Amino acid sequence: MSLFHKKLTLVIDAGNTNVVFALADGARIVAEYRHETNARDTADDLAVWLLPLLQLEKFSFANIAAVVIASVAPALDYALRQLSRKYLKCEPIFITSNMKLPFAVKLPHPEQLGADRLANAAGARTSYACPAIIIDLGTATTFDVLDGDGNYIGGAIAPGPQQSLRALTDVAAKLPHIHITRPVRALGTDTVSAMQSGLFWGYVGLIDGILKQLQHENGMVVSIVATGGLAKLFQDHISGLTALDPEITIKGALALYEYQQVANGK
Repeated sequence: MSLFHKKLTLVIDAGNTNVVFALADGARIVAEYRHETNARDTADDLAVWLLPLLQLEKFSFANIAAVVIASVAPALDYALRQLSRKYLKCEPIFITSNMKLPFAVKLPHPEQLGADRLANAAGARTSYACPAIIIDLGTATTFDVLDGDGNYIGGAIAPGPQQSLRALTDVAAKLPHIHITRPVRALGTDTVSAMQSGLFWGYVGLIDGILKQLQHENGMVVSIVATGGLAKLFQDHISGLTALDPEITIKGALALYEYQQVANGK
């Protein structure tokens, strides 16, 4: 059967900065589109944006047989649900800690665990050896820890680099807005290079410090996986990095969806 006539799964990773729409044929991602998160978007807005992108690759809404949503942008959830129901004719599956999971969430309040972190954990279990730590460098910088059996045991959350930059320029009127990049030297010789140094090397220190403390408290890990929009910038300075995996959230959401299907006898 031609891929263009197959029934595919649409995975939506709704973050605070961007929403990723990924089409998957089984476990294989065949197309991916990125949209800026906008709480004012309606289902109609999203449909008008998404359909032409699908058509460019000879797909249509009719190709989509299932929708899985990992959302940490609750203001957008209604629009995503309506997009699925109205245009894709699917009842979406939202990833939550209340769903059937292939691993235990060993937290006092598992309901507090975000969908993105659940998906990251599922993606890591699927593709990498445990124990593992997943570092997600996005709007926030999160660290998720899996034990040797692949169970979720906790982690850490820090502000993301972009949020730290915004906080710095918001409270210091004379500091300019800059792009986060790796400076040639740690020693800045003007305001811009000094800010770039502080942000970049400050985050290298943050990542390294949290990783070392997590390993000190929980033992050495087998796999350290980085993902998120800024992961590539920092990958060369993450000690013991196993892999840079920008699609781990999507792959994890797919794994959780497939587990639901099996668990429900479908």
